[in-house]
Amino acid sequence: MIRKNTEYPLQPPRERGTGRAFVFALVMHALLGFFLYHGIQWQNSTPEGAEAELWTEVPDSAIPRPVTPPPVPVPVAPAPPVRDEQADIALQEKKRKQQEAAREAQLAEQQRQEKLRAQQEAEARRQQELAAEQAAQKAAAAKQKQQQQQQQQAEKLRQQQLAEQKKQQLKEQQDEQQKQAEAQKQAEAEAQKKAEAQKAAKAKAQAEAAAQAKKLDAERRARLAQMQGMAGPPGSTGNGLGKSGTGSGSGGTAASPGYADKVRRVVRPNITWGGETEGLETVIAVRCSPTGTLLSATIAHSSGNSAWDDAALRAVQRSDPMPQDIDGKTPASFRITLRPAG
Repeated sequence: MIRKNTEYPLQPPRERGTGRAFVFALVMHALLGFFLYHGIQWQNSTPEGAEAELWTEVPDSAIPRPVTPPPVPVPVAPAPPVRDEQADIALQEKKRKQQEAAREAQLAEQQRQEKLRAQQEAEARRQQELAAEQAAQKAAAAKQKQQQQQQQQAEKLRQQQLAEQKKQQLKEQQDEQQKQAEAQKQAEAEAQKKAEAQKAAKAKAQAEAAAQAKKLDAERRARLAQMQGMAGPPGSTGNGLGKSGTGSGSGGTAASPGYADKVRRVVRPNITWGGETEGLETVIAVRCSPTGTLLSATIAHSSGNSAWDDAALRAVQRSDPMPQDIDGKTPASFRITLRPAG
């Protein structure tokens, strides 16, 4: 009895022509049986019976085997004549069993072949799926590798761009520093030239001022000598106030001998100076109204120190109005010589 295969409930479709081959095999077996039945030679002696058992090996499903062609039916040699009917019946029964066993063996072989073919197809499909999966994995790995390479190239390009930018920035900074250094050097040169020019101009101005001072001093001395001859010895302002003229020098109005002291007492409190005192002398030309209102005050002779000149001019401007003389009027114009208190 043939055991049915339950390991593969889903059988693959059979190949074309299998049923026709099976029918053809049955026809051939029927013809062979008919030939054997009518071609037997009867014998008187009963031949010894022979028995044979056919075993089919169960194929191992785990190990695929090559497909073998179905066995070719072997023609049976004619048996010797049977002596009696009982021997003939036994021989026919034996042949029938052999034929059934052969058919069962052939059917089992066909089933084994179909099972083997199904296993081979399943294995082929599995191999194809495995190959497709491996190909997909390789493609994914290749794609990932390509992406990594692209990312590395992009990162390398970005690093190069950053390096170029840094290099450009460094170059621009160096150029800017060089320009600043050149500008600073040029500014220093210009400042030095300007300082030298100012120094030369100051020296020239000091020389001119010294010459002018000598000239004015000579004029002042001559005027004071003239005034002393007219009104007696002049007074001294003291404490930063020099001798005060009593006229403009040309067309000036004569003042009384004590007018210089009046001017000193008015101007002296307004002097504010904390610098050097040696060698500084400033002459301020003053114009006033008869009531003493200060009309103008200008530096007639500079001391060479602009700070002291400004301090002296401010002191005279703060002394507005100027004191009146003994006749009740202020001289129209006169000069005031100022020196810092020593």
